[in-house]
Amino acid sequence: MDYKYIQQLLERYWRCETTLNEEGILRAFFSQDEVPAELGRYKALFCYEKCEKATDVLGDDFDEKIRAMIEEPKPVRARVITMPQRLRPLFKAAAVVAIILTLSNAMQVPFGQQNADSISSFDGYDKPELDKGTSVAMGDSAVVDTMKQSMIEPSVPIREAVVK
Repeated sequence: MDYKYIQQLLERYWRCETTLNEEGILRAFFSQDEVPAELGRYKALFCYEKCEKATDVLGDDFDEKIRAMIEEPKPVRARVITMPQRLRPLFKAAAVVAIILTLSNAMQVPFGQQNADSISSFDGYDKPELDKGTSVAMGDSAVVDTMKQSMIEPSVPIREAVVK
């Protein structure tokens, strides 16, 4: 049998040039039980509407379930916020500020005032600038070690030698 017309319709179908009537002809042709072997691969494409309509049907109770879900009233409750809950962010901010101020004051006392107070305890001595990288204890021990090695008695007290 000659299936030239069906093949022409398929070619036009793939180019999207068929009308709805021509697509109906293709569906009717491929819905037959016996389809030629060379056109058998297209049968599932044109028969899917018949098969799918029968299997994809919603149940009778579907509408009732949806209506029950939509119409179900949910109680609206007001949320009570107490005064401590409202002020909690402010308490946290105040605590952070207090910690920062405490730490900044604690860092200024040992590094700024302690060295100046210990140097000013010597009478008649101006405050020199100290090297920020050296320690007073390390300087004292270095001077004492050097003097012990050379067996020299210090003419100036050790503290004054280190500061100079």
